Amino acid sequence: MTQIVLYDYWRSSASYRVRIALRTLGLSFETVPIDLLASRHQEPDYLKINPQGLVPSLRIDGQTLTQSLAIIEYLAETRPEARILPDTIEGRQRVRALSYAIAMDVHPICNLNVVSHVIRLAGQDSAKANWMVKFIGSGLQSLERMLDEPERGRFCFGDTPTMADFCLVPQVYNASRWGIEMSAFPRVASIADECNALPAFKAAHPDVAKPA
Repeated sequence: MTQIVLYDYWRSSASYRVRIALRTLGLSFETVPIDLLASRHQEPDYLKINPQGLVPSLRIDGQTLTQSLAIIEYLAETRPEARILPDTIEGRQRVRALSYAIAMDVHPICNLNVVSHVIRLAGQDSAKANWMVKFIGSGLQSLERMLDEPERGRFCFGDTPTMADFCLVPQVYNASRWGIEMSAFPRVASIADECNALPAFKAAHPDVAKPA
């Protein structure tokens, strides 16, 4: 079997999502660290792998995949036994809606490039924390309302982790990093606790993924 290779930054939310998916599937993979703080993602050799200069990138099944949600959906379609996406059209729509609410509405405005630009515009480092608390907090508030649904179960959708949970856990990790009080989001916090008790989520945690 061809070796699976993940181009990864340990603290990247997008990389964290894919690590969770790979661990949930029980897939062994090699990690190639791409240090965002050292701008390794902008080096010519990496841009040949991922023209956007983003992480993660995943080499699997003889091809290189980019964009975390596209990677996770590829894994769901090629390894359906893991039930990363629900069986029904309605269920898949629901999981995608929750996933996109995090990965497309909150994450893009809180990533390294955006926040670095905010600091330059504001001319003060304190703008970074204010920005993160504002937009992560409001995003979690919206997600908390979205999770007020009968089909929620133990996880975002039912009693099995899905792509939505793979997105939620890294966002909660970021919230904790920025000192956001999770008691304001009891549904989100409960799901994160359920997920973080599972071996796949533990193995994907940034503290485990961080290069020695």
